[in-house]
Amino acid sequence: MPRPIAATIHTEALAHNLRRARQAAPQARVWAVVKANAYGHGIERAYAGLAGADGFALLDLDEARRVRELGWRGPILLLEGCFEPRDLELCSRLDLWHVVHHEAQIDMLAAHKTHAPQRVFLKMNSGMNRLGFRPQHYRAAWQRLSGLTQVDEITLMTHFADADGAGGVAAQLEAFEAVTRELPGERSLSNSAATLRFAGAEGEGARIAADWVRPGIMVYGSAPDFPAHDVRGWDLQPAMTLAAKLIAIQPLQRGDRVGYGGGFTAEAAMRIGVVACGYADGYPRVAPTGTPVLVNGVRTRTVGRVSMDMITVDLTPVPEAGLGAEVTLWGRGPNGSLLPIDEVARSAGTVGYELMCALAPRVPVSVA
Repeated sequence: MPRPIAATIHTEALAHNLRRARQAAPQARVWAVVKANAYGHGIERAYAGLAGADGFALLDLDEARRVRELGWRGPILLLEGCFEPRDLELCSRLDLWHVVHHEAQIDMLAAHKTHAPQRVFLKMNSGMNRLGFRPQHYRAAWQRLSGLTQVDEITLMTHFADADGAGGVAAQLEAFEAVTRELPGERSLSNSAATLRFAGAEGEGARIAADWVRPGIMVYGSAPDFPAHDVRGWDLQPAMTLAAKLIAIQPLQRGDRVGYGGGFTAEAAMRIGVVACGYADGYPRVAPTGTPVLVNGVRTRTVGRVSMDMITVDLTPVPEAGLGAEVTLWGRGPNGSLLPIDEVARSAGTVGYELMCALAPRVPVSVA
């Protein structure tokens, strides 16, 4: 019998979350962002749920090739663009669109010999200070690109740094629009948080949604501005469930300690369960005592340190739980129960993105 731990990818949840992006920005087309192997879900496993998108956005050429091999004939966007001149050859062969965010990428295009001009997304650094041309240099970059026979249509693009926080998007939107107002071409600005919080059908919301939105984390069932909103508040569904079983039960007396370093001490007689899941499966090692978990669909907590292959959980709220009881580490539990990945991540001092991407290769994965 295999070790009792498994992850499940929920196809309908992916499709539902994609529809939520469309509802939030009804006038825009939607990129399904599938970088990092679809945020750890697996591109091949996630594809059926995301095939209703208008395009797929990702980072590397191998992922782009995999999407084409799945039968996708629509747009694919390389979010970091090309890294060396020969990448442009594959862009031509696979019909890929790509981001241009620095002068060297324009130089590569200028030297590229092609019969088919390429679609590019010109990125502005409007305040994120990662990728893109600063506003004062943006028009010059656009002029260079627009003069190249190797370039077809130019889409104007930026990325919001604080769409999920108090800063919002107003300052970056103003910086972007001040430079691009008279430039032709489609626009793409909004990530998940901007799409849910600020995009809309009219007025400023329509400007923020623009022509293309780029939902990432929301598509996989994580609230981009948690804890201000949770998945229920945004009507999102978890696309990944990580579940295991109890493989041992230990009765404790007052004063008994649990795990490496005795990180937990029982204050009274209690039962704990040992779960077949640890940091080698992708569960965060730094998750402290009190991290939420479901046992047979009942919310309880972890106790003691996370070890490589096991965690221990408090069975006080589930006195009937025994060997083989189902443990939901995040996602959907039995009887309609739910443990959002954001809650586990917050307890561990991280974000849902990291937990999704950290799912270990040794965990078997199925698609439902």
